[in-house]
Amino acid sequence: MKVHLNFNKKHIITVIIMLVLIWSAVGTEFNPLLFRDLGNTIDFVKKSFLKPDWSILPIVIKESITTIQIAIMGTFLAIIIALPLSFLAAFNTTPNLFLFNVTRSFLSFLRSVPEIVFALIFVPTVSLGPFAGVLALTIHNIGVLGKMISEIIEAADIGPQEAVKSTGADNYAVIIYGILPQIIPVILSNAFYRLEVSVRSSLVLGLVGAGGIGQLLSIHFRIFQYNKVAVDVIVIMIMVVIIDYLGGYIRQRVI
Repeated sequence: MKVHLNFNKKHIITVIIMLVLIWSAVGTEFNPLLFRDLGNTIDFVKKSFLKPDWSILPIVIKESITTIQIAIMGTFLAIIIALPLSFLAAFNTTPNLFLFNVTRSFLSFLRSVPEIVFALIFVPTVSLGPFAGVLALTIHNIGVLGKMISEIIEAADIGPQEAVKSTGADNYAVIIYGILPQIIPVILSNAFYRLEVSVRSSLVLGLVGAGGIGQLLSIHFRIFQYNKVAVDVIVIMIMVVIIDYLGGYIRQRVI
């Protein structure tokens, strides 16, 4: 009887999964038959992208550096603000339940709003340019890093904390001497990961005028200069690969 019930459950789950996939395919107008015209895309790429205009390379490199600067500032400022908020959002360090719930909800709100929305909000205040991108990344990263760090704090070893408490130290001393030394390496690891993500996010922010190579890519697309788009894409690929490699190396070998 149990075998029969398990058999039926597996069939029901399989049917549900299939129905969800069909529902998603219909909603996204998924049609493999359209790939018969893939040759059009190949011809377009050959004609438009295989002759890069390398004369714009110095400008592209300059904007790439701006993109990296946006990501660095957006990540650094977020860590500075997220760290104290994380202690309010961690159940083992928060002063009271009210602050715990308010801070958690605030961080969840910041995480739920995409960076591009924050960029559009700040453009009327700080105008178009890299600063809008920095502010957008900072606010979104506060939500992401705040949650990450609060969970790291909650998972910290209780031993060092008890040792500091046994000396008669207050809660602030427990945080400084019992928790921070444990979590700083993990925080740095997460910060480097967020830096990698921020580089990719800043590319998208450039599409709404937040500076960097993303903005240059958007301009070249809008005026149909695909030979320049090819240079933008090549530099972006190289930049992302280098950032990923360096970030991975630092997280695994140094920290």
